[in-house]
Amino acid sequence: MPREIIPEACVVLGRFQPVHRGHASLLSSAEQWREKNAPEMPLRIAIGSINKPQNLSNPWDAIEREKMLEASLKELDFNAEIVGIPDIDNPPEWVNHAEDYHGKSGVLITSDQATADLYASGGWTVELIDLEDRTSLEGWRVRETARMMSTITDEVAIVTVLSPTMQTSVIETMIEMDAFRRLAFMGEGGEPVG
Repeated sequence: MPREIIPEACVVLGRFQPVHRGHASLLSSAEQWREKNAPEMPLRIAIGSINKPQNLSNPWDAIEREKMLEASLKELDFNAEIVGIPDIDNPPEWVNHAEDYHGKSGVLITSDQATADLYASGGWTVELIDLEDRTSLEGWRVRETARMMSTITDEVAIVTVLSPTMQTSVIETMIEMDAFRRLAFMGEGGEPVG
């Protein structure tokens, strides 16, 4: 069966577990780059790992992450297409696999060097964007802070604690989805804190 032809786009790829201010900065930079250099292309956000089971590293499903992205984009005041991509756990085949979901031959806009290298070797144009406050905006740090807040019912407290690392609109969307509470029941451990 032939592959569906998906128009090329400026693609931003991530797990978005959860959508945090580093992602918002990357999305804003990607939209600015697209407007200046490729206004004929849409901005397409690819949510990775949509087939992974929920755990402390992947607590939110694809639909929840899409809602977080929609809230983020609304606050950022621009639109983008959102697609999901299941993992295949095979980096050498990733780009070919992902093209079935986000299209071929576009421009990848990323802040991750390994992803940039992977797409460049797959023949893509790659724009590497500087990271935004990598120390506090690592996904695992944001998840662990959210996990610490998972038994708190005071919504103002949740927003106050998480707003340095997440947009208020995303936090409010997660509160509406009751997306924090499950973190308290996802087992022991978690990711290294330090």
